[in-house]
Amino acid sequence: MTATPGVAGVPLAITPLTRKDFTSDQEVRWCPGCGDYAVLAAFQGLMPQLGIRRENTVIVSGIGCSSRFPYYVDSYGLHSIHGRAPAIATGIATARPDLAVWVVTGDGDALSIGGNHLIHALRRNVNITIMLFNNRIYGLTKGQYSPTSEVGKVTKSTPVGSVDTPFNPISLALGAEASFVARTIDSDRKHLTEVLTAAIAHRGASLVEIYQNCPIFNDGAFDEVKGAEPGIIGLRHGEPVTFGPDGAQGVVRQPDGTLAIADVAEVGLDRVLVHDAQHPDPTTAFALSRLTDTGVLHRAPIGIFRDVERPAFDDAVRAQVTVPAPEERQHALQALVRGQDTWTI
Repeated sequence: MTATPGVAGVPLAITPLTRKDFTSDQEVRWCPGCGDYAVLAAFQGLMPQLGIRRENTVIVSGIGCSSRFPYYVDSYGLHSIHGRAPAIATGIATARPDLAVWVVTGDGDALSIGGNHLIHALRRNVNITIMLFNNRIYGLTKGQYSPTSEVGKVTKSTPVGSVDTPFNPISLALGAEASFVARTIDSDRKHLTEVLTAAIAHRGASLVEIYQNCPIFNDGAFDEVKGAEPGIIGLRHGEPVTFGPDGAQGVVRQPDGTLAIADVAEVGLDRVLVHDAQHPDPTTAFALSRLTDTGVLHRAPIGIFRDVERPAFDDAVRAQVTVPAPEERQHALQALVRGQDTWTI
């Protein structure tokens, strides 16, 4: 993943920008130790590198702790209603191709009340970049279980343990035919910046799941992944999927087509899967997403699962309504108004 200044169709700043240019005058009000601080800092550091003007940057959020994000970035922003950020962002991206449109959402906002809007924005391939903060809990409303909480999770709303099967956001996005799907972690700023850079450069819908720690209501949810044991399975396009000390473990394909973890010394490096994020068929990317634990997280693939090109929804819509001359536009409008159907009352 390499940094590419700017985004196709979005004007670049005339003078160099700094992190300060993307820092608003609002007091940042998250709980001490919240992973949101790290994501905000990475974002404010990334934007000057991209060179996108502040007036051509729009951040749309829903409801939740993460959805305070637009207040803290000195750009255009909209704190919208619960779960509807992808729908509002679709309208903005369609009307204004000169804007870089970001959606900031959480696991509750995006995957519960907003689930329908999320999957259709991904299916349509709207040219927006979605940052999904996943802390596996409802933080703003004080600790209820969320659509990504593990089975058995004891919370204020599930005092004897959740019985819901959690969503795997990566699997969900791939099932919705998203053209760019990735996962990163709040505590790894370098990786976070690389993934977000690739996501915003992608033409179409990009979804980036960010594992984000909630120190108040779900502290340590990702400690096992981040710990000394090999919990992070790094994905890099064109490279064998190995992980752990000295790459001792790897991902291999089994006879039934599923993926599994094996010792590289036992199976040989030639049997280890080589990651292909650009393969048009999402089957293998989906299989990689299933390596994520659904209970207490011990391991999770991190990186870009899928990055393929296909037509963007907003480009196609604009092409439909664009006609070369005013008289043709007027003729098309009159034909639409008159129509072909009549009714007798």
